[in-house]
Amino acid sequence: MKKRTIALLAGGISSEREVSLNSGEQVYAALDKTRYDVVRYDPKTDLSKLMADAASIDAALIILHGPYGEDGTVQGMLDLLDIPYQGAGVIGSAVAMNKLAAKRLYTEAGLLVPPYCVIKRGPIPELGGCIQHLELPIVVKPVEGGSSIGIAIAQTAEELRQAVEEAFRYDKQVLLEKYIEGTEVTGGVLGNDDPEALPLIEIVPGEKHAFFNYEAKYKAGETTEICPARISETLTDRAQTVAVKAHDALFCRGYSRTDMIIADDEIYVLETNTIPGMTATSLFPQAAAGAGLDFTRLLDRLIELSLEGRTERRSVS
Repeated sequence: MKKRTIALLAGGISSEREVSLNSGEQVYAALDKTRYDVVRYDPKTDLSKLMADAASIDAALIILHGPYGEDGTVQGMLDLLDIPYQGAGVIGSAVAMNKLAAKRLYTEAGLLVPPYCVIKRGPIPELGGCIQHLELPIVVKPVEGGSSIGIAIAQTAEELRQAVEEAFRYDKQVLLEKYIEGTEVTGGVLGNDDPEALPLIEIVPGEKHAFFNYEAKYKAGETTEICPARISETLTDRAQTVAVKAHDALFCRGYSRTDMIIADDEIYVLETNTIPGMTATSLFPQAAAGAGLDFTRLLDRLIELSLEGRTERRSVS
């Protein structure tokens, strides 16, 4: 069987570059070299080479996080080069990266989200109205970005002011969200036309972490991840349904991972990741393993789904 040529994109120019490079190393190691010739590209330095090689590339694996990788920009370039790739296209990537756009689409789809306020960069606004509306503690997030960079939980008005100032380092808009205490779970979804929910994973950050922040995500031993999640069968079914609905609401394809909080029998959608972490121990590969797909077979499946997507686009055109 002729090998397929796979372009592995990792690195990039966002604040999540190091996470991307680490994931890229592990994806490269896991890809079946008897099936694929893998060519590595760092968008920070190799875009001209990627364009020159486009005609010889069968599919791309985008292992990029944050702006200029997960937000539709690279996806649009690959569309122009006629290179299929795993995961969401331009629209799905863009709206999932923008937490405000995503919340509006979740709500339109009938999904529950925590109450929130949005503030824009400028003189730090009077935050009293948001405090009154949401009540402390309040979660502060840049509207765009990933890996929990720039996110904080403010317990006091002064902490809120400081957290907003810090979040503005990463984006021109900041989301203030009501803090909801409950069980955090994440739901992976896999497939194109008929996506299926993977086993849920329960996330339990270590005692020194108030939430699943950057260190809790990427430093070994800082978080306990339990698959399947320790919730009832009924709640499991409901949360998996929510994950698929969130995937569809944001126009995702191929795969996604939606983070949720379960509190008082309600399921709140936090955000959807269109390029989930892709090391062997990351959440999405863990969920896939729970469904019987090891890391190498998961990568095979993502490549298959990307090629299906190319066939669908060509049949329409």
